[in-house]
Amino acid sequence: MAHYGAKKQKDGREFRFYENTDDLSTELAEYIAELSEAAVKECGIFTLALSGGSLISLMRKLCGAPYTRTVDWAKWHIFFADEQAVAKSHPDSNYRLAKEGFLSKVPIIPNHLHAINYTVSAEQAAEDYEFVIRQLVRTRVVCASDVSDCPKFDLILLGMGRDGHVASLFPNHPVLNETEAWVTFVTNSPKPPPERITFTLPVINSASHVAVIVTGSNKAETVKFVISGIGPECSSLPANLVQPINGKVVWFLDRAAASKLHGSEFS
Repeated sequence: MAHYGAKKQKDGREFRFYENTDDLSTELAEYIAELSEAAVKECGIFTLALSGGSLISLMRKLCGAPYTRTVDWAKWHIFFADEQAVAKSHPDSNYRLAKEGFLSKVPIIPNHLHAINYTVSAEQAAEDYEFVIRQLVRTRVVCASDVSDCPKFDLILLGMGRDGHVASLFPNHPVLNETEAWVTFVTNSPKPPPERITFTLPVINSASHVAVIVTGSNKAETVKFVISGIGPECSSLPANLVQPINGKVVWFLDRAAASKLHGSEFS
């Protein structure tokens, strides 16, 4: 492939390719900062929902110059697109990952960090988190979608698993068919820990912007399925179902993740 750093369009999705994770991290920081500036200018607030995993470490460039002084951190509101039903101090906690790898290094206002309640059951935590978001939509901290009753986050950042899962939405799982709830729960995740809380597809697809960040050769086969549209159960892969209704989705991929692609995927 010869188009690293370039942009390719397919089915309304944008794919950006980078030589390595350092280049990807640099561009991801710029992308987030630009969206933040635009949202603050237009609405006075920037609402960002995070997933976990390696995604957090790829946000590291935001913790340094020039972003520490150019980003209006006081206007950021942080949410979690999914979370494990574990204590905040647990190694599997997305909150812990985000706090240690990013949030503790930038001046986010503490009550602008909207964490999931880990002291109750996964089902109750999902209900509680949805209630919090609904209250913030009512008070216009979070925008409302103009095409559904869902919240409209400025940006949702997602990773992708080897099986094509995003957030805690796994292939062939019943939660993929959830259309009413904004936040739901999983008690039988194929990837431990088994109990999780997650945004539903309608919420993800109501965002203004969604970025899917994928790195590593172990995900190259799934990336090929997603982009080519060819492969076993390709159309039902959760990652393939990320198609914002009235927003934009951008995929950030390093060379290793894109290693099984060919030019024909973009014809």
